[in-house]
Order: sequence, then C-alpha cells, then structure tokens
Amino acid sequence: MSHISDAVRLLETLVAFPTVSHQSNRALVAFVSDYLSGLGVEHHIFPDESGEKEGLIAHIGPKIEGGVILSGHTDVVPTEGQSWRHNPWALTLEGERYYGRGTCDMKGFVALVLAAVPQMLAQPLARPIQLAFSYDEEPGCLGTLPLIDALAQHYPRAESVIVGEPTEMKVVTGHKGGIGIKTTLRGLAAHSSNPGRGVSAIAHALPLIEWHEQQMAQQKATASHSGFDPAFTTLQVGTINGGTALNTVPDECIFESDIRYVPPQTAEDWVAAYRAEAAKVEAAMRKRHPEASVTLSDIDIAPALAPEPGNAAEELARRLTGDNSDNLVAYQTEAGHFQAAGYATVVCGPGSIAQAHQADEYITADELHRGAAFLSKLIDSLR
Repeated sequence: MSHISDAVRLLETLVAFPTVSHQSNRALVAFVSDYLSGLGVEHHIFPDESGEKEGLIAHIGPKIEGGVILSGHTDVVPTEGQSWRHNPWALTLEGERYYGRGTCDMKGFVALVLAAVPQMLAQPLARPIQLAFSYDEEPGCLGTLPLIDALAQHYPRAESVIVGEPTEMKVVTGHKGGIGIKTTLRGLAAHSSNPGRGVSAIAHALPLIEWHEQQMAQQKATASHSGFDPAFTTLQVGTINGGTALNTVPDECIFESDIRYVPPQTAEDWVAAYRAEAAKVEAAMRKRHPEASVTLSDIDIAPALAPEPGNAAEELARRLTGDNSDNLVAYQTEAGHFQAAGYATVVCGPGSIAQAHQADEYITADELHRGAAFLSKLIDSLR
C-alpha cells in the first residue's frame, strides 16, 4: 500500500475510537502501541492520575540529541448538540473530503505520522524522530506537561518540535496564550422582602464581569499591529450560575472566564491583575458579612507561542514547505508548552482550523497528500 492508502486506513481506525476528552483514550493508545510494536519501534505509555487516559511517546533512530518531535493529541471535542449528516465515528469519503470527528483536529496528522513510520525505519536516520501523542489537549493541554516529562525521562533531548495542528501546511510561528479561571463568590442569603439583610453574590459578581469587558476595551484601544487576529488580548465570561429562587438573595455565584493574551504579555501578570480586582470585591463583601469570599480556582494556563525568528524548527518547516509567510493565530496549542520547556517549536499540519470542532468535520484528500509529502521530505532531511 502507498503511504496515503495506509494513512487513510489508519485514520479510519483512529476516528472509530470516540476519544472525547471526558472519556478514556486507552483503546486508541493500545491500537497505536500494537501498531508500533509490530514494526519493532521502541515506545512508552504513560497514564494520567485516573488511569483512564494515556499518552504515548516513541523514538526512531539513533539515541542522540538534536532530533525532531512530531506532536499530536489523541482526544477530540464532543459531537453532542451538533447536527451531523455523517456518522462522526466512521470515516466517510464524499468527493475529496474525508468526514469524521477528529479528521482535521487532529487524527489526520497522527495517521500520517504513523503511516510514515515504515519510511522512517527503511534507512538509518542520522538524527532521530520522536513521536509524542498526548491526552486531554482539548480541555486545556492537560496532558502536555506529562508528555514533555516523559520525553525527558526516556529519550535524548530533541532540538525541534512540529505540532501538527491544522494550519493548511502553513508554518505558524506564534499563537496567543490562554487562561481559564473559575470565580466563586459566596455571600449571605436573605429573603427578598428585605435584601439588605443579605449579601448578593450575583450583584458583587457584576463588577468582576465588567472588569473583563473594561480590560478588553482598553486592550483594543491600545493595540499595536501584533499580527494576531484580533490584534489585542481578549477577555470574556463564558458561563455563569447563581441563585436558587427569585425571592431569595443569592448567596453563591460561579462564573468561568477566558483570557486570550498576546505575547509578550504573560499569564502570571493577567492572573495577578484579576486577583487584585477580586480582592477588592471580597473586601467590600466582608464589610457586610465577614465570612463572605471570592475564590479563584481551576486556573488553567496554556502558554503563548512567541515568535522566535530563525529558530531551528521554523527554518526546518519553512525549508520543507516552501512557506515564507507570516502566520500567527489566536487559538492555543501544545506548542506554547514545548517552547516554555526550551524547544524550538512551530505549528504546521494538514487541514483547516475552520473545520475543527464543527459538525461534519473533514479533511481533504489534498491536505492528506500535502501532509504526507511534508513528512517524507522531513524524513529524507534527517538521513
């Protein structure tokens, strides 16, 4: 079989595993492990704390430093609430499009990498290739740090990382960082006939929600030509819950917010600024009820990928693709974590981000061919 035929066959199998982030991915990892074992490839599996999620790393080539990591995630977003014309868990070819959940984001890349392993083994590599497949990327790159730790524990340090998220094979050198925060306000319940006896958690949540809007307006007003779209840091509140009845002063309000910051801004600075604002609100609540509180929790940070012109990963990807355009994106990937760990990192993979997370997600045959050609050139460049 050709590389593409193998890739499509592997993609069909990978799509059939419903590896939604809240479910286990162990069956998929077991399949990949069996596939690599059949080819005699050294690899390691590492579980999360629950034992229900697993990541996998592999090393092909000499046991020396300076290799290239091909990084992809095994989880996908849910299909609930979406109207699909095709079965999301069965690869369906219609025209030039392969439909199925994860075809674009990003089992297509994983399938191409696995299909290229025989080519990696066919002739000795002068520099190694490492495979890095994570779990729980979609909820906030939760499996990325364990992945990086496993690579450091088992294999010589690589030089470059190519994260194969869908970029239409363009070389993406930077993306925004992301912060997710849950804010919980606890006040004092009272009957609505005399609301002054209570401390409304919802009313005190309002200035914190408004803070997000004010900060975004300020960021927009002072934005420079950063190359991102939008060019400024964005903030928004995505969920909110509070209160028990219309005639009761609410003693609890919980909301979740999202901050997408532009480098060189840092997550630490944004979290510190929000903590300071939350402390002001908490102090105001405690003047009326000493046990009132504002708590920030579930703080999830995805580091930004800051452009590093001329780094080894960028030079390699540009040489292989011929793409010399400037590409910065607003979404997050695992690339920021790899860069924070000291790797030269870019994002470059088949498929369009416009199809990711959508009903009837698909990847085109042309994108698969372009991804396969890229990997073939990469392998040849490392011989």
